[in-house]
Order: sequence, then structure tokens, then C-alpha cells
Amino acid sequence: MAITGGCLCKAVRYSFAAEPAWARTCWCRVCQYQGGGNGTVNAAFPRESLTAQGELSVREMTADSGNTMKRHFCPKCGTPVFVESSGRPTTITVRVGTLDDPSAVKPTSTIWTRAAPTWACFDETLPKVEAQP
Repeated sequence: MAITGGCLCKAVRYSFAAEPAWARTCWCRVCQYQGGGNGTVNAAFPRESLTAQGELSVREMTADSGNTMKRHFCPKCGTPVFVESSGRPTTITVRVGTLDDPSAVKPTSTIWTRAAPTWACFDETLPKVEAQP
């Protein structure tokens, strides 16, 4: 079964023909910016399983790990959709909030907990990692 999604304005649509390799909640400072102050929930899929339609803009930056990160977003509505890392060239990460059914993917860990604000809420049933695993 395909896992589908897209941006808020529907100009971007995508489909994954595989299950995610992992899913996790991230509280790094960049994700807090992207999430409007909250952490983000992300799932990594095999790159070859992705089919996408629509225009995406890209913002490139260097992560704390030294990896080059490419953040893809819809230029019409601004929705963050995908993230690519030079450290994981065979996968592409999707923002779980852009899935048509966000319940289709459940995080299995929480990362960058040391960067989270004091008021952050963590799922106590999930393993927590202070930085990048």
C-alpha cells in the first residue's frame, strides 16, 4: 500500500511505495524553527520508493554533524515537505505532518532532547537520545 501526502495548498503531491526505514521526533534547533517552536516528526523512506509531483524550493545548509542538509518546501504555501542528508544518500525524509494519514507512521524514538525547551512534552514510552543518534 502506498503512503501518500502533500503540501497544504496541494501544489505538491507525493507517494512512497515502501515502508519507512525509521520515524522519530526531533527537537534540534533547526527542527524547532521548522516546527514553529515545537519539535518535528520525520520518517525516512528509501529514495527510490518516492514519486513526487509539483515544484519544490530547496534551502541548503550544513548540520551540526557536518552533513549537508537540503530542505525541500512548497514555494506557494511554505510547507516543509522533505529533507535530504548527505550522510544518508539512499533515503529521503518526509515531515510526517504532510502525510494524508499522519497516523500511518509512528515515531519510535525522540532525538535532540538536550536542545528541547524546558516545557517540551516527550512520549515517555519512546527512547530518548540527547543528540543525533
